[in-house]
Amino acid sequence: MKEKEILIPDEVLLNKIYLIRGQKVMIDRDLAQLYGVETKRLKEQVKRNQDKFPEHFMFRLTEKEIDFMVSQNATPSKQQLGGAIPMVFTEHGVLQLANVINNIVAIKISIRIIELFVKMREVILTHKDLLLEMEEIRKKMSVQDERIDLVFDYLTQFITTDATEMERRKIGFKSK
Repeated sequence: MKEKEILIPDEVLLNKIYLIRGQKVMIDRDLAQLYGVETKRLKEQVKRNQDKFPEHFMFRLTEKEIDFMVSQNATPSKQQLGGAIPMVFTEHGVLQLANVINNIVAIKISIRIIELFVKMREVILTHKDLLLEMEEIRKKMSVQDERIDLVFDYLTQFITTDATEMERRKIGFKSK
């Protein structure tokens, strides 16, 4: 029997990734929902396996960070967070969490999430490369701008030179 495929659009997963403390993270309640477990059970597993979650895998939000998320409408209210200070998981934490929860849904979802993190990194690197290329073009254009300005300066000199200052030699039929 073939296992059924879990279909969650990338947009849904992307909307659950936040930038906190300069890191892309996911909140415990979102991961619990995606993994098909209660948030309380997810937190229990993390507490039982604290040695598997160093600071760069998982950390708790501060009150200030929670208030910021609520003010930016990332969460409608503090009640949405379950009344407790939420745990947030980095890319590595998401993978580790799937290992400690150890159900097939968690494993499949975490693989999708990791793939999205990788895609996001690739997009950022692509944009960085484009930015560098645009900077090179801008530098080349500024050199060209200087050259164009020089040409216009010469043209302006010719235009502003008074016609009477230039001695003209008469051409054509001459009569005596």
